Amino acid sequence: MTEPVRYFISDDLKRLVAGENETVFRMMENRFCVEIQSRLPGLLIYPGKNGGDVGRALAFLDQVKLAANSGIPITRDWVERVSGLDTGKAGDEGGMDIPATPILRNRYGVPVLPKTASQAKLVKALETNDIIFADGPAGTGKTFLAVALAVASLERHEAERICLVRPAVEAGESLGYLPGDLKEKIAPYLRPIQDSLAELIPEEKLRRYTEQGSIEVAPLAYMRGRTLKRAFIILDEAQNTTIPQMKMFLTRLGPHSKAIITGDISQMDLGPGQPSGLPDAMRRLSEIQGICRIGFRATDVLRHHLVKEIIAAYERTGIQK
Repeated sequence: MTEPVRYFISDDLKRLVAGENETVFRMMENRFCVEIQSRLPGLLIYPGKNGGDVGRALAFLDQVKLAANSGIPITRDWVERVSGLDTGKAGDEGGMDIPATPILRNRYGVPVLPKTASQAKLVKALETNDIIFADGPAGTGKTFLAVALAVASLERHEAERICLVRPAVEAGESLGYLPGDLKEKIAPYLRPIQDSLAELIPEEKLRRYTEQGSIEVAPLAYMRGRTLKRAFIILDEAQNTTIPQMKMFLTRLGPHSKAIITGDISQMDLGPGQPSGLPDAMRRLSEIQGICRIGFRATDVLRHHLVKEIIAAYERTGIQK
């Protein structure tokens, strides 16, 4: 066996990084074809019998250590996502880089960081793009991550307000048969965004932001005729916009504003023969600098592990409408 590389890490942090029964170290050994010895202070990293990627193992340890220091629980599922094991890809195609600092800390003080490679790409893309399309299956954290980025931008005073927008499109029910006035009728459509805000911002602070107009949650129809300056705008469920609606939304963007458009083209609720504005816009705008598309996949799903299998099954067989 060739000479090992010593990796310096405190005993307390080593216990956090290793996981139960050193599960994380065993997963790393399989992933990078190395051997990790942890009995002495620090870690000793040996190449495997047929050679191993010690360099990538060390880089991955840096990422795990950073996450542990940020308060992220180091679980088997988390390691699989970060290392790219859940994608079935090796080398540079899988895995992700963890930001040096959290996007923000939620109302409970828990750090919010990207949990998958696609989420990490979205965070990185926001540094150099003003409009981002994030499309993919439900449960991949697109909306929650977008709201977290918007809240962080507001609290850093990079944006003066947040506009969170959804089209009020029925999925088998008519708005006219729901009780209440217009505000009460559209409330169920905006609930997912409200839930994300409630998890990220303490109740009193969220109420203050809302009363001041710093955070606005509204149906898409309310955007017509407006110009949104120094704003962070999110259009959720964008697969349910028509082509004219998507054009109307995109042209609301004013100076010093950013927009994230999220959606899942496999779950369109538009009427028969009504084309969606989401794939149309992604196709039309693909060559424009400053506009970026991040595609999420079934492997990015963060819900129950069976949800990935369910999505894959529907993708294989299709849906008859």
